[in-house]
Formats: sequence, structure tokens, C-alpha cells
Amino acid sequence: MHGAHQFLIALAVVLGVAGVTTVVFQRLRQPVVLGYILAGLIVGPHVPIPLVADLSIVQTLSELGVILLMFALGLEFSLGKLVRVGPMAAITALVECTVLFWLGVVAGRLLGLTMLESLFTGAIVSISSTTIIAKAFDELRVRGPLRELVLGVLVVEDLIAILLMAVLTALARGSGVAPGELLLTIGRLVLFLAALLAAGMLVVPRAIRWIRRLDRPETTLVAALGICFGMALLASEAGYSVALGAFLAGSLVAESGEERHVEHLIQPVRDMFAAIFFVSVGMLIDPSVLRAHWGAILVLTALVIAGKVGGVSFGAFLTGRGTRTSVEAGMSLAQIGEFSFIIAGLGLSLGATREFLYPVAVSVSAITTLTTPWLIRASGPAASWVDHKLPRPVQTVAALYGTWLERLRDAPGRGTTAGQVRRIVRALALDAAFVAALVIAAAVAEERIGRFLGERLGLSRTAARAALVAGAALLSLPFCTGALRNARRMGFALAAAALPAALQGRADLAAAPRRALVTTLQLATVVLTLVPILVVTQPFLPLAPVAAVVAAILLFLGVSFWRGATGLQGHVRAGAQVLVEALARHARGPEPGGEDVLAHFRELMPGLGEPVAVPLDERCAVVGRSLSEIDLRGLTGATVLAIWRPGGGVMVPSAREVLQRGDVLAIAGTAEAVAAARALLGKAQDARTVEEQAQAGGME
Repeated sequence: MHGAHQFLIALAVVLGVAGVTTVVFQRLRQPVVLGYILAGLIVGPHVPIPLVADLSIVQTLSELGVILLMFALGLEFSLGKLVRVGPMAAITALVECTVLFWLGVVAGRLLGLTMLESLFTGAIVSISSTTIIAKAFDELRVRGPLRELVLGVLVVEDLIAILLMAVLTALARGSGVAPGELLLTIGRLVLFLAALLAAGMLVVPRAIRWIRRLDRPETTLVAALGICFGMALLASEAGYSVALGAFLAGSLVAESGEERHVEHLIQPVRDMFAAIFFVSVGMLIDPSVLRAHWGAILVLTALVIAGKVGGVSFGAFLTGRGTRTSVEAGMSLAQIGEFSFIIAGLGLSLGATREFLYPVAVSVSAITTLTTPWLIRASGPAASWVDHKLPRPVQTVAALYGTWLERLRDAPGRGTTAGQVRRIVRALALDAAFVAALVIAAAVAEERIGRFLGERLGLSRTAARAALVAGAALLSLPFCTGALRNARRMGFALAAAALPAALQGRADLAAAPRRALVTTLQLATVVLTLVPILVVTQPFLPLAPVAAVVAAILLFLGVSFWRGATGLQGHVRAGAQVLVEALARHARGPEPGGEDVLAHFRELMPGLGEPVAVPLDERCAVVGRSLSEIDLRGLTGATVLAIWRPGGGVMVPSAREVLQRGDVLAIAGTAEAVAAARALLGKAQDARTVEEQAQAGGME
């Protein structure tokens, strides 16, 4: 037990130093999170400054900060919103965590760690920090779809972290991971969540509404915090994260409709304890560890930043989020935090890792915490840069991919397509399982089989090993071929639902977009199948041959994707001529704002989105500026397919095309992207700058 005097000293030192640093960083226009971390370094035990706070007391208080931050996040995510964001967030999180886990294992092996230590390293670098991102988003006022996607991914990551800890515990104790045990762990988690949400939905919203009618802010605050800490305690007692329980508590309170009032009440309490959390992170930074293990820290830091930016961006793009939102989400999630500490501590307590791995994880977390606010701020310009540097065919596919997914979601006969997809997924899972089983069996039995071949056939050890590898490759070849074939079947099934083929005897005008969609979906399916196989088999395989095989597969699929993208680009050019003629009729029509004139084009050129006509007049702020200057596609995700102007049309305009008064633009993209583009293009000259308008939906 901590004495009252020691508790008071720790609180006074932490809040006093944090108060000074937050004022300084506010004056310097820097994120105050960095000031809190600096305060932690000052009051920590590793820097010779006579202002030392008791680390155990600060960490106890910081746990309250985690709980309150997660509760506040839950207030923004009612269960309905969580269900809407859930599937996209789940796919993104699974792609990201799988890629990072594999990269972490590979990095651990290259750094000379044992296989078990490498597995823990993979888990450590897989999970981003909800607390750090929540604070950074609040400071930078990030709102809109980006915030929803990132927070949804973080919730799924927390669930993945719980499963990883269960699996790693079994491996560290030598009991292995039996499929039955893993399914039982998942079943317990699902049952706990279902019971907590079912009981909470019956009680919490009604209770909050009833308490709110009393019109006593103090009573509402105490009751809300009681629910928050009560559900955090339930989660902890069940063996799960207190952060998960607090988040669910916030979501249930949000169902009452009083979330704004409750959020306003808890904000001062939340901010104080959140500050203590970040001070506790700073207190864990040990300069001597940085010096002793700087190589490992730099490697893992680079892996976290690069791997998460790439993994999250790829996963988010697969769900139809568009280039800009995908890159922004990836740069927002490029850090590790509290769950990484827990996983590193678990490995130390089980004797699975050496002592140095925990402070290395803390150091990587501290460094990525420092970089997070700057990465979030730079994400918008970085997304625009990426979009500009993509080859034109790839830009076209990226711009239209989201519209194809919208058509897929709204396509008739979704039940039939879903059944077909489920069958293909089962076949893919079987192919992947057989490949993984053959690889693992060959690796485990290598010694025995090599000895057998040497005794019976007189082969040398090298020749016996080569024969074993060749045999395993031949046995796995049919399953690898089957996986590629099933990936193509998946692409065809989904593409046919989104862009149906023409009736027999008619020209198939959607052939080029469908081919591009098939190759995109095939590439995505192969990656989603390949990465889990690599994760499972990496402990048994040498790195160089595996990297060569993976590179060959991705190169083959990349060439197929490029062919589909270039074919689509030609289709777009052909359609642009038709579109310019439609825009000319639109400009002469009696309804200047009407879009019915484009209905014929949508039927004639399916797969080019749902283009809408946007006329420009002299009041528009974009008149006289080029498409590259306004960065329409980079800022909104929509693309300009064609421009009609008095005196001649412009087909597939280049980035240098200058917009003029009287132009009518054909804009294509997802419904969300088109709405953002129309709002941006329609702003008057005395409004805010174009970039500020476009970013209003993300950062306010």
C-alpha cells in the first residue's frame, strides 16, 4: 500500500512538471502529448534530475487514464455505428496485424532472437495504441470517416491482442496450441461480449436516461463513471482488458442518446488522468537501454512505422476506402502502446523472453508516440503525394474501385453470391491448411527422413535435404495451384455480381472494368491467403527461399494487375468521348442542375462509376486553377472523367488542365467522394481555401 504522503508527493510532482511542459509545448504550437512524455522523462528514475516521482503510483493512476479515454471513445461509438464500421475495420485490422506479426517474427530472427522471442516480438509490434491515437485525434480535432475507421480498427486490434496473449501463453508453457483450445478461447470471448452487451442494453441506456431527467450533473457524472469502472472491473475479472470493458461501457451509455452531455461532464477528469498516462510512458524511457540496444530499437521502430502504414493502407483500400483515407489511416496507426507493454511483460513473466525485450518495447512505443502527432499531421499531404505518384492506370483503378464495391453491396442476388463466396473461402482455407501442414511436417521430420534416405539410398545430407524439399514442393504444388485458381474464382464471382455480363448477343461493355476488378480482387485474395500461411510456417522455413517465392508470386500477380489497369485506361478514354457528348447535351438542356442526361452514359459504359455533372461559374473558387492545384482526387477520392466547355471538350483531362468558367465536369467516384467533390467545386471564391474545405470532414 502506498502511504498518503508518497501519493501526494507523486501527484504534485507529476502534475506540476506536466503543467509546465504542456504550457511550453502549447506556446510552441506542438502536440501537448510530447510535453507530457518529456515531463515523464524529467520526473522518471532514469534521468539525474532531483524531481523523481514514484513510478508504481504513477502507473496505477495512469490505468485510470486508459479507462477514461476508452470510455470517452465508446461514447462516440454507439452499437449501431460499431456494427456499420465493424466489417471494414475487421478486414483492415486482420490484414495489418497479420502482416506486422509476420514482419516482427522475421525481424526477431534477423536480430538473433530465439523463435519464441520472435513470436512475442511479432505480437508486440502488431497492436497499435488506442490511448495515444485517441489523445492525438482530440488535439488535432480529427473527425469524420477517418476517425470512425481508425477507432474501429483499434477495437478489433484489442480483441486480436487478447487471442494472441492466449496463444503465446500456451506456447510459452509448452502445451502447444490445440485447435480445440483456440476455439474455446474465441468462444469464451464471444460469449462474454454477448452477455455483457445484452445485459447492458437492458439496463444502461434506461438508467442513464432516468438519471439525466433528475437534471443533476453531479449525479449523472458519478453514475456514468460508476458504469465505466464497473464494466472495466468485470472485463478484468473475466481475464480481458479493462480498456475493452470501458469502451463497451461508453458504447452502451451512447445508446441512451445522452452521450454528448456525459462526454462534457467527464472531459476534465479524463484529460487529467490521460496526462498522467503519458507521463508514465515518459518515465519508462531509459537512455541507457537506448544506448545498449539502439540497433534493435531502430529496426523495430522502422518496422512499426513502415509496416503499419503499408498494412493498414492496403487493408483499408481493399474495403473501398480510397487512397486518401487509407493512407491517412495507416499513418495514424503507426505506433505501439499499452498492449505491447502487456505482451512484453507476459513474455518476461513466463520466462519466454529475456529481460531486454521489455525495455526495447517500451522504447519503441515511446519513439512512435513522439512521431504519431507529426505523422497524423503529415498524412494529408502524404496521401496527395502518393496519389500523384501512382501511374495513371493505377490511379484510374483506385478511383473506380470504391464504386465497384458500392455496386457489389447493392447488387441483386446477394444471397447467391454470398453462398458462392463462402464455398470458395472454404476451399481456399483447405488449400492453405494443406500447404502449411506439408511444410511443417517436412520441417519437423527433416532429420528422420534425411537419415532414412541416407541409409537406404546412400544420399549425402545435402542431397537428402534437397530431395525432401523437392518432394514437399511437388506434394504442395496441387494445393498452391488450387489456391491460385480459387483466388481467381473469387475475383470472377465478386466481379460478376458488381458488373454483370451482357446478355448473349450483345456487346459486353463492362468487360474492361470487370477484368480490372477481377485482377484486383485476385491479388487481394492471394495476399490475404498467403500472409497467414507465412505466419504459420515461418518458424520452420529459411527466410531467403520464402522471400524469393513470395516475390515471384506477387510479381506475377502485379503484371496481371497492370495489364488489367492499362486495359481499363483504354476503356475510360473510349467512354470519355461519349461522356463529352452527353455533357454537351447537359449544357444545352433546360435543367442546368439536372443529371438525367447522363443516364444513357451509365447504361452504355457500365463500370465507370455513377458520373454526375458539375457546372462551374465565375463564383467558383476553383476557376482559373489546374486540377493538380486543387488536388481533387487526392482530397476527395473522386476523379474527373471528362470536361465539356464552350468551344470543345476535354477527354480524360491531365493534371495540368486549367478549369474555366462555363466548364461542366463529369465527376465519378463513390457516393461519399462525389458529394465531397461537388461541395469543394461549388464553393464560392470568398470561402475558405480548397484544401481547408476538403479537410473539413476529417480535421476541424
